[in-house]
Amino acid sequence: MKQKILIIDDSVDSYQLLSTMLQAHNFYPIWAADGMQAMAAARFHHPQAILLDLGLPGGDGFVVLERLKSNLLMSDIPVIVVTIRDRQEAEEKARRLGAVDYLSKPVQVDELMASIQSVLATKDGVPAA
Repeated sequence: MKQKILIIDDSVDSYQLLSTMLQAHNFYPIWAADGMQAMAAARFHHPQAILLDLGLPGGDGFVVLERLKSNLLMSDIPVIVVTIRDRQEAEEKARRLGAVDYLSKPVQVDELMASIQSVLATKDGVPAA
């Protein structure tokens, strides 16, 4: 069974690019375009990891990250921030709120896969290399 990765991004182009990368590496991508869809999709699908953009309509990604991490049913899902936001400004806050990694767009496929493999290995109880 393919591992599910939830992509939370309001850009169809970003979703399609990330989805293509994930499918090429045998993951099953799920899409949410805003915070409301994100919470519902995370609750319903309980993905193995989440790729979160910080620039979302109707509340930014920091709010979504806070809600995910404060919900007992979803707090264990590793969140990787994938965003165009200024790294210096946003990475510290994202990690403080519970993000396990921070990748800047445009993300490279090898960088994305290394991050996902690392969080999945750590989540499964095997320390990342």
